Amino acid sequence: MAAIKDKPVKIALVDDHILLRDALATVVGTFEDCKITLLAGNGKEFMDKLKPENLPDLVILDLNMPLIDGYETAKWLRAQYPEMYVLVLTMYDSEIALIQLLQTGVRGFLKKDINPGELRYAIQSVMNTGYYYSHNTTGRLVNLFKNDGLRSSMLHTIILSQNELTFLKLASTDMTYKEIALQMKISPRTIDNYRDSLFLKLNARSRVGLAIYAIKSGLVTLPY
Repeated sequence: MAAIKDKPVKIALVDDHILLRDALATVVGTFEDCKITLLAGNGKEFMDKLKPENLPDLVILDLNMPLIDGYETAKWLRAQYPEMYVLVLTMYDSEIALIQLLQTGVRGFLKKDINPGELRYAIQSVMNTGYYYSHNTTGRLVNLFKNDGLRSSMLHTIILSQNELTFLKLASTDMTYKEIALQMKISPRTIDNYRDSLFLKLNARSRVGLAIYAIKSGLVTLPY
């Protein structure tokens, strides 16, 4: 495995499931030229523990976490430390979730049921080439980006704007549409437009349908 200037690859693990996080840390600790330098249970704890003088080279990041989830943490890292690689650890693999993660600057995806050999290969791949995607993920993304009318229409459908994502996240709570409009600082009419657009894009018939789709696809993480 490629080390950074002949030093071990420094890795941070961010996951609120202590047993899984500790097990991953144990496994990664057995890899040559890898060193766990930071453990955190959520994005906020990770940000608080991060020290500019000892930054990790790679962050393995869970999506569904309290306080600050994986999406927000990845976006923060992209803005603050764009040179830091991010691998997302997730049980979601829907095309819409993958696209949104790519937009946050994530360099690859790890399923939670991977074996140690694939984890090692993923770390190697990110450090050597800058990215890691499983054969299954690569095939689906390539297929999605093929230039034909049907796939172009599908791609347009699954790419959501930041405002649509914000609305979808708030619509998955118990907030009223009026409260969502106030939170987003937009008019109720614009909220109606977002809702109707997402009904079409996500093939949903109700607000409950939007919330179910968002949670199942990993776009919205479950509250704690």
